[in-house]
Amino acid sequence: MAEKTPHQNVTFESAGTEAHGYLALPESGSGPGVIVIQEWWGLTDHIRDVADRLAAQGFVALAPDLFGGWITHDGEEAGRMMSELPEEKGAELLAGAVDFLLGSEAVTSSKLGVIGFCMGGGFVLQLAAQQGEKIAAAVPFYGVGQGVPNDFSGVRAAIQGHYANFDDFYPVEEARKQEEQIRRESGAEVEYFYYDGKHAFHNDENPAGNYDPQLAKLAFSRAVDFLRAKVA
Repeated sequence: MAEKTPHQNVTFESAGTEAHGYLALPESGSGPGVIVIQEWWGLTDHIRDVADRLAAQGFVALAPDLFGGWITHDGEEAGRMMSELPEEKGAELLAGAVDFLLGSEAVTSSKLGVIGFCMGGGFVLQLAAQQGEKIAAAVPFYGVGQGVPNDFSGVRAAIQGHYANFDDFYPVEEARKQEEQIRRESGAEVEYFYYDGKHAFHNDENPAGNYDPQLAKLAFSRAVDFLRAKVA
């Protein structure tokens, strides 16, 4: 039986307070750093599994807890919690996660990758705009409007987006406009993939049943290859 990926719950300083997260380490104990940003459901088993899967690929993966331990599978409650998270607070917490990961002896890279889903996909772009040279690669999956910056001029990371053609939460037309805005304002390397699926097609725990295993496998393999090329 294969040995499980070492993982642990961690605390780190963020905006003068104590924040929490889930840290997954590769079998070697060290590797390039990647931040994993949660959906509006909270720091769920699915997000922890994403961190574990990245660790199995050789990354040191940190999933910060944006909701302070709160988890739900109810869409209405999740929407309320997302709306109650001020974007500046989420950005501050994630900035603390960047400093924590870059300061870790386990992290071998001088810059980080960041990957996020739904609400987390929006905050991926916020973090890339906010942190500039500290972020080498940003991977938003079907990021909704929450957390998305108005201005992408601060982005220095290469960006690989994964969006759905039949997304009821974030229409594909908006994703295409965003792709062009990022390319125009940042001058960064930008590549968006569009899939014939629905919102949250990568989430095998999604209550709406939008999970598509073939699309999820393809998108995640692209993301891992991209992170390995840009961060490792």
